[in-house]
Amino acid sequence: MKPILLFCIGFLFIHSSGALGQERTKATHKRNVADSIEYGMASYYGNKFQGRLTTSGEKFDQNKLTAAHNGLPLGTWVRVTNLRNNRSVIVKITDRMHPKNKRLIDLSRSAAEKLGFVKSGLTKVKVEVMGKKRHHPKAKK
Repeated sequence: MKPILLFCIGFLFIHSSGALGQERTKATHKRNVADSIEYGMASYYGNKFQGRLTTSGEKFDQNKLTAAHNGLPLGTWVRVTNLRNNRSVIVKITDRMHPKNKRLIDLSRSAAEKLGFVKSGLTKVKVEVMGKKRHHPKAKK
């Protein structure tokens, strides 16, 4: 009985120390999001989300310059440029999209209006990470 118990304890020790090593490896290889640029499709939130809580805990307001993104940390400021008309706007990441959503970013209606794609619903964009420091959201035309 004792050899089996010792084997189990040894197995658990080796297995858990290997898992800890893997976690440390993952933590040291996190991508540096500062100064990164991504290209993809953007959409905007529908009216049904008005007033609902976002992942960050803030209430969604379609009149604010905010967005949902699945890869960037909450609270990150990004410049989104519509590649079809070269308009850009700075928004804060406050929410997440559905994991199966293939789009890069989901913007508030206000941001979509500034980028000029409300009628089409989708547009190709460039997303530039600006960091965690608060930026004054201004549209560039």
